[in-house]
Amino acid sequence: MKNNVFWLCNGLLAAFTLSVNAQKPKNILFILADDLGWNDVTLYGNNSFYETPNIERLASRGVVFTNAYSASPLSSPTRASILTGQTTARHGVTAPQCHEPKARLKAGVALKSGPLNKSIESISANRLSTDLPTLAKLLKAEGYSTAHFGKWHLGPEPFSPLQHGFDVDIPHWPGPGPAGSFVAPWKFPTFKENYSNEHIEDRMAEEAIAWLRNRDKTKPFYMNYWQFSVHAPFDAKEEVIDKYRKKIDFSNPQHSPTYAAMVEAMDDAVGKLLDEIDRQGIADETIIVFFSDNGGNMYNGIHETDANGKSFIAVPTSNTPLRGGKATMYEGGVRVPCVIVWPGLSKSGLVSDVRLQATDFYPTFLENLGISIPKGHVIDGVNFSSALQGEKYDRKPMFTYFPHGPKVPDWMPASVSVHWQDWKLIRIFNYGLNGNHAYRLYNIKNDISERTDLASFYPEKVAELDKMIEDFLNDTKAPHPVANPAFQLEKYKPEQIGIQAGGLKVQPLKKKK
Repeated sequence: MKNNVFWLCNGLLAAFTLSVNAQKPKNILFILADDLGWNDVTLYGNNSFYETPNIERLASRGVVFTNAYSASPLSSPTRASILTGQTTARHGVTAPQCHEPKARLKAGVALKSGPLNKSIESISANRLSTDLPTLAKLLKAEGYSTAHFGKWHLGPEPFSPLQHGFDVDIPHWPGPGPAGSFVAPWKFPTFKENYSNEHIEDRMAEEAIAWLRNRDKTKPFYMNYWQFSVHAPFDAKEEVIDKYRKKIDFSNPQHSPTYAAMVEAMDDAVGKLLDEIDRQGIADETIIVFFSDNGGNMYNGIHETDANGKSFIAVPTSNTPLRGGKATMYEGGVRVPCVIVWPGLSKSGLVSDVRLQATDFYPTFLENLGISIPKGHVIDGVNFSSALQGEKYDRKPMFTYFPHGPKVPDWMPASVSVHWQDWKLIRIFNYGLNGNHAYRLYNIKNDISERTDLASFYPEKVAELDKMIEDFLNDTKAPHPVANPAFQLEKYKPEQIGIQAGGLKVQPLKKKK
């Protein structure tokens, strides 16, 4: 009897301790890769060329999500959605134009389009409004120290991280990628290399670690470590590129040694941050997220040489078995790698197929940390914390709004999609008959590669899902594309849809120093 009481008391004490720990203010480290595809890490069993041991190490501590999605197939929109919990249709940043000199705070619709286009596309906001209650603002108000390291691309001053709730912003750069190159010399106006050939990801990790060491340790922290890797320009340490030259197998669609070296630099930075978290003894107090802003790049080309010195041009990566990549509405453009470690909440070593989206981090963080979502701030994300315990749930319909049609491989005109249960419906604005919409329907569970369009076989399912899309557009009041009155059928070239205009965008050869 005494033993039973002993074990009961200890069980209650453990449960109480877990509850208290789960409710304690938690540090947050949000690691966001740039343009890293779902298949660019070794988590999902499809990658035999790139090496990501530190992401594997992180995964062993928490939950790997196989069905995680960016908010857009391009970067700035997803970044805005992470910070606000809102879909791109609601906050208005739908394209990565936030480095443009003239500020535009509201989305709209263009006045006209050319005769080859059936629709007139939307115009993106090109700044994240400082009126929005970002994660950093809310956490800072609760006593958190806040810092942003790396890529921002949501607007220069007065729309920088410093105006969105961050105490620190390094390198305080508003551009779409690293300034000039990954390997110094860089072209950041106020941030210079410490030594010749310094790698920007090494330096960002060094700066982030210095901040972790010097912060006020009486306060919890929220750190964005938003990597420049693996966005263009394609550049890496020569000795690491040479390592991957020896691994090239041209039967593997992933065979760019430069890109592989960039992935390694990204992974090394993750490892350095994990080492510092462990060194400080705060792993049990720190939520860590690893995520990507969109799918892998399929439209650039890189000049490469193999181990024998033979030259060739490689696409940065392949998202196979997913179709398409960055800037497309197919799975390769929006399904991304995701690992979440939440001490006291997540189960270690778990793999979850629960669907989550970039919009979901906002409510999940705030609700679990006991921070109220401001009144009047509408959010589109959902709290997925039960999935961290291995539980299943039907996430409400998930929308991806991309009212643009950049001409990359597997592109389609301005579109919006909904994922619901096993289905995905894409509405292509005004590309049907007589200015009506066109549709593509896929059963993602059975057809992860989106090769079989089922729209003509399941008209009832199309109607059901399209009603969800219509309700979503009405709710967000998104200024969506409209039929183009200047369209000329005789000039229309539908066979060009999905084909990259002008072929691969090959990066110029780097001049030898």
